[in-house]
Amino acid sequence: MKTATSASPAPAAEAPSLTSVFVRLKLALLRNGLRQSAGRTVAYVTSIVVAAVFAAGMVLAFVLLRGNEDAASVAVPMTAVLALAWTVMPLFVPSGDETLDPSRLVMLPLRPRPLVRALLVASLVGIGPLFTVCMALGAALAPARGAAGIVVAVLAVPLVTLVCVALSRAVAAANVRLLTSRKGRDLAVLSGLVIAVGIQLVNFGAQRLSRAGGLSALEPAAELTGWLPPASAVAAVDAASAGDYPSAVARLLLTVAALGALLFWWQRSLVKLMTTPDGSTIGAAGEASTKDRVGGGLLNRLLPGGRTGTVMERSLRYIWRDPKTKAAWITSLAIGLIVPMVNALQGTGSIYFACFASGMLGIQMYNQFGQDTSAFWMVAQTISTTADAYAELRARALALLTITLPYTALVTAATAAVLGDWQALPQALGLAFALLGAMLATGAVASASFPYSIPQDSAYKNVAPGQAGLAWISILGGMLAAAVLCAPVIGATIFLHLTDRESLLWILLPGGTAYGALIAWAGLRMAAPRTARRLPEILAAVSKG
Repeated sequence: MKTATSASPAPAAEAPSLTSVFVRLKLALLRNGLRQSAGRTVAYVTSIVVAAVFAAGMVLAFVLLRGNEDAASVAVPMTAVLALAWTVMPLFVPSGDETLDPSRLVMLPLRPRPLVRALLVASLVGIGPLFTVCMALGAALAPARGAAGIVVAVLAVPLVTLVCVALSRAVAAANVRLLTSRKGRDLAVLSGLVIAVGIQLVNFGAQRLSRAGGLSALEPAAELTGWLPPASAVAAVDAASAGDYPSAVARLLLTVAALGALLFWWQRSLVKLMTTPDGSTIGAAGEASTKDRVGGGLLNRLLPGGRTGTVMERSLRYIWRDPKTKAAWITSLAIGLIVPMVNALQGTGSIYFACFASGMLGIQMYNQFGQDTSAFWMVAQTISTTADAYAELRARALALLTITLPYTALVTAATAAVLGDWQALPQALGLAFALLGAMLATGAVASASFPYSIPQDSAYKNVAPGQAGLAWISILGGMLAAAVLCAPVIGATIFLHLTDRESLLWILLPGGTAYGALIAWAGLRMAAPRTARRLPEILAAVSKG
């Protein structure tokens, strides 16, 4: 009699490791993202080519530094700058790697330690990590000499890469609530400003180095950053090459300890993120409403009454709350200060460069109605006469003056202090105030004549499709007209200099201020009737975005 034999159960398939799953997920997301459009594929391939060419150039430059006694003075600070870039990158480009946003993994049964390991390995996939490896390789090779230096360099390259990536991920995880909020989008809008300021600082630093005697001027910075991870790993290569083995071991251990601390901080942030309820929609809203009440009361006490105070408060709140308006203002404030100060610090500037601040800030008067977008219909409902339009434009100009007037004076005074040319301060202030008044006048006329829409759904488009010509006409035409309007004050300044009447240059301060106020008043008077007549056209133009 045959007995029925039960079939033996098939062995369970071994589950893949979490790390391999995340790596495959990252590759799949990159591949699927490139399939969305040909433009995205071209942009990605172009970025790879540019990054590869730049990385190859940097590696070649580091290799050429081998044997130079100042090689470590360049490699160590460069590594510190690289780590700084990885630190601020998630704050200003929060959507750069949104596929690895840990808040998307809240509902999955994942343990913190394996999750950190998997995210760290997956984060090494991409253009940025590859570029970092090339930079770390070149920085480690430049000061490496002898067998000991080569061995430490082999250890330094992965340590630098891992610290940079872990630092970026730890900062992103600790600030994920911020990066997914409106403030995070504001930071993304300001990323272009950070790049522009960074380029100016690099340019200034390069010129200072050329005057200070070459690369040896970087030795103090190398000494300081040589004990800061991950630059300490590159400094360990130089120490080992020089035979200072205790210092090399200490610097390597400091980098390893920093990596461990970053991973621990990252893990703690992930645990907090996945176990703490998000109260940003209730608590933050209540807190924001409380702040609004307090701020509104303070503004109500400081601003004048009636329509003027109401419009001024609305304009100031736009500057503080609207991402596009805030980005434009911060850019103007920063560049308006950087250009005259950098030229003054280089010893090639003039106090008249402070007028650049007036020009940058005066641009904010252009396209005043564009920032209202389709909500301009509520403003249009309150304008029925030329007097109403004049009151609206005057209040907007006064709101701008509450910031631009003291800031222009501050930039001019700071430029005079750096140059040591206090005697020229009155004439420069008078010319700057005259230019500011002319910019307000032409800005009011341009706002009524050439309004255009500002898209709100894109962080990088400031003009609606088909309206780029209006924007260029408004800004460039207005700036040229403002320069022409300032011709009397400019001519008076040149005349007093050419006729050796420097003792009378002080009259340009009251004269330029009065002339700027007169021109601004005339511009507002000229723009008011045109604004009142063109309300439907203005509403249609600013509602396209």
